[in-house]
Amino acid sequence: MIRFLYNLLFPFALLFFLPGYVVKMLRRGNYREKFGQRLGFYDAATRAALAPGERIWLHAVSVGEVMIALKLAARMKARTPELRAALTTTTTTGFALATKEAPPWIEVLYTPLDFWPIMRRAFDVIRPRRIVLVEAEVWPNLTALARQQGIPLALVNARLSPRSESRFRKFRWFVRPYFQKLDLVCVPEESDVERWQSLGVDRARLRRVGSIKFDPDDVALRPDVPRAVLRTLGIDPARPILLGGSTHAVEEEILAKIYRELRHEFPNLFLLIAPRHVERTREITGQLRALGISLARRSEARAPAPIDCLLLDTTGELRDWYSVATIVFIGKSLTAHGGQNPVEAIIANRPVVFGPHMENFAALAHALVTAGGALQPDDELALTNALRELLRDAPARDQLIQRARAVLDVHRGATERTAQLVGELSESAPPHISLPG
Repeated sequence: MIRFLYNLLFPFALLFFLPGYVVKMLRRGNYREKFGQRLGFYDAATRAALAPGERIWLHAVSVGEVMIALKLAARMKARTPELRAALTTTTTTGFALATKEAPPWIEVLYTPLDFWPIMRRAFDVIRPRRIVLVEAEVWPNLTALARQQGIPLALVNARLSPRSESRFRKFRWFVRPYFQKLDLVCVPEESDVERWQSLGVDRARLRRVGSIKFDPDDVALRPDVPRAVLRTLGIDPARPILLGGSTHAVEEEILAKIYRELRHEFPNLFLLIAPRHVERTREITGQLRALGISLARRSEARAPAPIDCLLLDTTGELRDWYSVATIVFIGKSLTAHGGQNPVEAIIANRPVVFGPHMENFAALAHALVTAGGALQPDDELALTNALRELLRDAPARDQLIQRARAVLDVHRGATERTAQLVGELSESAPPHISLPG
C-alpha cells in the first residue's frame, strides 16, 4: 500500500518540485546531456555498451559519493578481473567527474527517477547482478524491484548525518519496509549499527567495516598537475600557500580578508580557493576583486601578473591541489553548517583547520581535534590566529599531520573489507567476514 501511494503521488510531487529542479539544472549547466536517461530512455550506443551480460550497478548521488564508488569499484575489479559495472549519478557535477575518472569497464549513466515505469525500464537495460548504493540512497521502487527480481542489494559507507537520521525517524513508517529489504549494510562506526537497526535494518545484515571515505589506502594524488599550473601562472609551488577547500558563501570573503592581514607578516603567501559549487565563480570573483585581491581562474589557465589568488573553478581536481598547500581550511564549517571532508587533505600530508560546524563529519572532527590532529577555531579572529601560528611553526604543522594520519588508520582497509563483503553477497544469506573490533 505504501509503495502504491508513493507511485500514485510521484507525478504530482515531481510537478511540485520541477521548477526548482529546472532552475538548479540551468544554473549548474550541462542539463541537456543524456537527459533522457533520467526518464529511463537510453540511446542505441548506451544499450549496446550495456548489452553483453550482467554487471554490478553502483549508485552514487554526487561528487563525494562518486569518488567512493570509483574507489570501491577499483578494489572489486582487483578481486574479480572480469567485473563490469554501471555507475549512476544524480548531479551534473557527479556525472562529469564519473565520466572523467571512470575506466572503460564502467558505464556512466544518470540516475533514473524512482518512478515505477522509469525504474523498470532502467532495470531492463542495466540488468544488474548486484546493486550497491553509496551512503543513504535507498529508493522505494529501486529497492522493491531488486527484491522482486532476486537481486542482492547492498548499502555501503552507510553513515547517517544528524539531519538524515532525524528525517528518517520522522518517516520511519515509510522507510522501514525498504530498509528491511537491504541484504547488506556496511557502516563506518559501531554507533551506526544501532542507528540503522532502529530504522529497520536486520542486525544480521549490518557490518562495521570503517569508512571508505576515510580509508587512506589506494588514494592516488597527482601533484605534478597543480605544480605545472602554478608555474604557468608564474607562481612558485614552494611558496607558502593557504588553500580553502570546498568553501561556501561568505567563507571566500573571510579567507580573502585573513589573507590580506597575514600577507603583512608573510609577504610571499598565496591564496587558493576551491568553492564547493563552481557555478558561484562569477559571484566569488566579484567579491574578491572588490577586496583588492587580484586573481586568476583555473579554467582559463592565464592570469594578469602578478596575482594573489587562484580560483579553482573546475570539478574533480581538488584532491590533487591539496598536495601543494601549506595549510588547508575545510569549507562549510565557519559560516555554514555541515562541514566538508578533511580526509583527502590529510592523506596529502597537509595540516587541516576547520570551523565549529562540522556536523556532517562530527565523529571524525572530534577524533581529530581530541588527538591533536586538527585545529578548530570558533570564529574569524581565532581562525586568523591559528593560521598565523601554523605559518610560523613548521614543526607544529608536521605534528598535526602525523596525529591526523594516526586517526585515519582506524579506517585503513575499509575499502577492501567492503569489496569482500559485496563480492560474497548471495541471494540466500548475508555474507560473513572476520572484522576488527
